[in-house]
Amino acid sequence: MQQSQANRPSGGPATTLIRMISAIGVPLLTIGLLYWGFIFLRDSSGPKEITALIAIVWGVGGVALLYLVANWTVEQLSDTWRTRIQPFIFVGPAVSILLWYLALPTARTFWVSLFDRTSVDFVGLSNYIAVFTNRNMFTAFRNNILWIIFGATASILFGLLIAVLADRSSFERVAKSLIFMPMAISMVGAGVIWNMIYDVNPNIGMLNAVYTNLTGNVPIAWKAAAQIAPWNNLFLIVVMIWLQTGYAMVLFSAAIKGIPGEIVEAGRMDGANEIQVFFSIMIPYITGTIITVSTTVLIFSLKIFDVVQVMTGGQFGTQVIATQFYREYFTNQNAGFGSAIAIVLLITVIPVMVYNLRQLGEGEAF
Repeated sequence: MQQSQANRPSGGPATTLIRMISAIGVPLLTIGLLYWGFIFLRDSSGPKEITALIAIVWGVGGVALLYLVANWTVEQLSDTWRTRIQPFIFVGPAVSILLWYLALPTARTFWVSLFDRTSVDFVGLSNYIAVFTNRNMFTAFRNNILWIIFGATASILFGLLIAVLADRSSFERVAKSLIFMPMAISMVGAGVIWNMIYDVNPNIGMLNAVYTNLTGNVPIAWKAAAQIAPWNNLFLIVVMIWLQTGYAMVLFSAAIKGIPGEIVEAGRMDGANEIQVFFSIMIPYITGTIITVSTTVLIFSLKIFDVVQVMTGGQFGTQVIATQFYREYFTNQNAGFGSAIAIVLLITVIPVMVYNLRQLGEGEAF
């Protein structure tokens, strides 16, 4: 009780009034000062390099100053109000930035989706009806399902298999390093690499070089092979598996190493073979990690864009939802239809994200 009273601001009404004015005025003054600095740097005619350097220092220092002022402001309040307001003071800026950069653009995209291609005439839900009746969109939905069934599933299974087989083996570090290495390559870089592997010229494309030498047949344009559509998508999906297997393997490996050795040994002493140990002990123990990895890779599959855009541009029946959005919005200049596709993609991803966050909140993941 004495400590609580000691922490509570003391003084009469005049002191309380001064504290209240300071708690309001100092943050406003700080924000005004930072805003003035932003305007000054924006309109500055000095050398761009120096202005950019000053802007970086000003921005980082401004954020630090805001948090210092926020902390000082909270300290001026009574214990009761301090406990209530402190979380909003420190989390509020981050939430505000997220709302500014995520919620507002999403709301604007939805609003644009209710208009025609010129964003002038209101058409209601016509663009959404078109999304689910357009032949190209049917192909995009089908291809996204293929990415999920083959890409996400294979990435998860291969990652889990490698994590189990390499666990505590003599070649564990080398194997995991080689499998994880593609994660260091960007999606665009991976697309360029595999474009060369699939090149129709056997002097460039490794796959066609092997194929022509073994069979004597003419080279095949694997990505554009209309006779095997929609299975030509599998040649693009291989790139995702190549990239995401390492991610899944690392998380599964960490989860497996967290399994107490006593539990595994007890199972073996009870007569369980390695397959029974895997399914009866390991899988139940790492279920949370499996859910997290699965939902993360699933979201990646739904939002896939870079690989398809770099390798085929969404042609030859390889378009996905994201490439259709890009084509309609930027290439065809159809803002309404493109925005509707973006909202449909967002709605598709949200349930998976919510489920993932719920699992993390319940402490079941990892």
